[in-house]
Amino acid sequence: MATMARSFLQAISKDEAVAPPLRVVQIEGLAVLKIIKHCKEFAPTLVTGQLLGLDVGSVLEVTNCFPFPVRDDDEEVEADGANYQLEMMRCLREVNVDNNTVGWYQSTVLGSYQTVELIETFMNYQENIKRCVCIIYDPSKADLGVLALKALKLSDSFMELYRGGNFTGEKLREKNFSWMDIFEEIPIKVSNSALVSAFMTELETDAPVSQGDYDRLHSSTTPFLENNMEFLIKCMDDLSMEQQKFQYYYRNLSRQQAQQQAWLQKRRTENTARRSAGEEPLPEEDPSNPIFKPIPEPSRLESFLITNQVSNFCGQINGVAGQNFSRLYLTKALHEN
Repeated sequence: MATMARSFLQAISKDEAVAPPLRVVQIEGLAVLKIIKHCKEFAPTLVTGQLLGLDVGSVLEVTNCFPFPVRDDDEEVEADGANYQLEMMRCLREVNVDNNTVGWYQSTVLGSYQTVELIETFMNYQENIKRCVCIIYDPSKADLGVLALKALKLSDSFMELYRGGNFTGEKLREKNFSWMDIFEEIPIKVSNSALVSAFMTELETDAPVSQGDYDRLHSSTTPFLENNMEFLIKCMDDLSMEQQKFQYYYRNLSRQQAQQQAWLQKRRTENTARRSAGEEPLPEEDPSNPIFKPIPEPSRLESFLITNQVSNFCGQINGVAGQNFSRLYLTKALHEN
């Protein structure tokens, strides 16, 4: 009996020490509707909210959520927001609703969510919650018939680099780290209770074609493409500015290396003359000399995030353009028939 108890405790401690990787985010349909309603009501203003649920093995269950009040940068308003969160958690606990924080949700505009602020929020959550996710919802894609819901987490390799604060080119090459390794997208599974599923079955119409099916054939996506192109051009400008920073750094580095070589050549010539005169040679390194002060290399984090956004905008443009071509070919075939 004692052996069985010991093995059971060892299994528990082993499970706690090595948590299985997160495979899927299972979210209740009611929580999805709350997120959509909150983000759509305040669009285009960006809003956030808290995700509540349970962490069960490799599945992160999101069973409820509540919105955060729209706040400014004032410290008093931020304190009120923190008190609001605590009060909401207390009220939910009193009515026996899941009140375990598993992350947060936020709205975005055309998928432009890859920012330093998002990473800092992730790191703040990671201090208290080992496994948390951020659910991103884009209300601008709802007009295209797309449920733009995405669950993200930071990769372990990126968090290790971020804690070290070293995003130099040498460190990134050593870790074999690229801009695609910052975020990890977790599959989302929407679940409903048996009663809700039965009720939704009753709501389904008997008509073979609904209005939503006709809306999908709408081929006018000019505003969406224009906005994506504007965001893409802005990101390319930002990326060009980041490249200019690196070019300026490498020019200064080359200039400093040339100055160091000239100084060393001069010092060696001087030491040769001092040896001929029987004097002690001077050291060939002078830390107090400003030309030997290392020039800090700019962080590559911002350029990685901008590259992520550029890739996202290009993917959206490619997807919408491909759907439009399919609609045009379908419409052409219908006219010919």
